[in-house]
Amino acid sequence: MQGKCPQCKSEDIYYGERESQGERIGYRFECKNCKAEGIEWYNLDYTESILNEKELEQVEFKSFPKISRISRECVITEKIDGTNALICITEDGQFLVGSSTRWITPEKDNHGFARWAYENKEELMKLGHGFHYGEWWGSGIQRNYGLKEKRFSLFNTARWSDNEVRPKCCHVVPVLYTGMFETIVIDATLYQLKITGSKVVPGFMKPEGIVIYLTQARFMFKKTIEGDEKPKALSKEELLKTKD
Repeated sequence: MQGKCPQCKSEDIYYGERESQGERIGYRFECKNCKAEGIEWYNLDYTESILNEKELEQVEFKSFPKISRISRECVITEKIDGTNALICITEDGQFLVGSSTRWITPEKDNHGFARWAYENKEELMKLGHGFHYGEWWGSGIQRNYGLKEKRFSLFNTARWSDNEVRPKCCHVVPVLYTGMFETIVIDATLYQLKITGSKVVPGFMKPEGIVIYLTQARFMFKKTIEGDEKPKALSKEELLKTKD
């Protein structure tokens, strides 16, 4: 009986040395009432492991990320079928040009974008410090859009939609919708683009799709008119087979 002498039931017990046996731990005792001696055994059961404060400091705590609300403003733009391009201007005035995966130069170019960028460097410097992403598209790139020249369209519509602010050599992707995020609006915008044609080149009837930008979450999604449910890695021939 825990805390009592098994002989006289007295609680006037003196505990002495501790000893262990397998998964048990025992405490030697002597009853001050009847002078009986023995060992009081306890079974060991695991409950939890607790780090001390020093070890806690060595493990970086990561909180669960904040969940953005989906019922917020979104901006839908036309997705242009070209190649990703970048103008980078550093704080100390360095001028760098990039593709989607690397820095490029007129000698190691991507569809002539670096050559065009350096030819228009003075005007492009008006973009100011930062990374300025856009699409390099037109003649000889993807859908061509019936153009005889190539164009650079910036993605940041909030900053560059004003023709008076944007460098003269740059365009901006067309905004198709600004308002509350709704899947029915996305489907309707994509359908409208399909039946009326491209807004970036009016009259071009094979636009690629749309980009949906959630302003609060600062996250983008894309939806294409053709092959949207298929992996990007599928070839054109494979995509045609899926339509049969």
